[in-house]
Amino acid sequence: MAPAVLLRLAPSPPPPKPPRRRPLCRCGASRREFAVHTAIASASAAAAVRPATAEEAPTTTPPPPPASSKKGSSSSPVLGGIANTRSWSQYYGSGFSIRVPPSFDDILEPEEFNVGMTYYGDKAKPRTYAARFASPDRSELVSVVIKPSNQLKITFLEAKDITDLGTLKEASKIFVPAGAKLYSARIIKVKDEDDIRTYYFYEFGLDKEHVAVMATVNSGKTYIAGATAPETKWDDDGVKLRSAAVSMSVS
Repeated sequence: MAPAVLLRLAPSPPPPKPPRRRPLCRCGASRREFAVHTAIASASAAAAVRPATAEEAPTTTPPPPPASSKKGSSSSPVLGGIANTRSWSQYYGSGFSIRVPPSFDDILEPEEFNVGMTYYGDKAKPRTYAARFASPDRSELVSVVIKPSNQLKITFLEAKDITDLGTLKEASKIFVPAGAKLYSARIIKVKDEDDIRTYYFYEFGLDKEHVAVMATVNSGKTYIAGATAPETKWDDDGVKLRSAAVSMSVS
């Protein structure tokens, strides 16, 4: 706090001013930049020491798609955790797209592009990553993984929304490794062309690595975007990496 300022007593104090009425505050946000930044940035201070099963309140206003939102506004500290990704290149994968940070290289192995079938028609091992990018020194990574939802949670029904995998707290057992230190856990709702899609966002630390994860479900598949870097680099590059993870959208 700033040091107190001593005021000299006046011979005759002025009469008290009538109290001012506080303006009413509108508690809804219709723009995604407020919803997303509130969902991610405001939790970093309050959730730094919570266990990995802690659950946060969802955002209530459906925002527009992540990649096209206006981010990085410096007018409010709540909005300081996301960068504007409009100028970044956009990668289009199978059923998803994601923004790639500048100077990051595509490191997906060539043989991983077509591994669905062998020359003999037998099923080959599914590829690990649907997309994978790395910083020039390869210490920072942005990846996308696609998995059938019934591999993450046993069910006889096709998952249509990430809530079919459980609540934010329940799904943390799927997306946050045991022993990780959870920094943030949020529900983010994004308005698509036809509906409102729900995303789960988690940010955590594990083995001196800092990780941001954005996950959603579409047509029985779970799409997971992850951005990782050493803890020692997160202070400098965390905003960029978090923004990359949040930029994933599913079509």
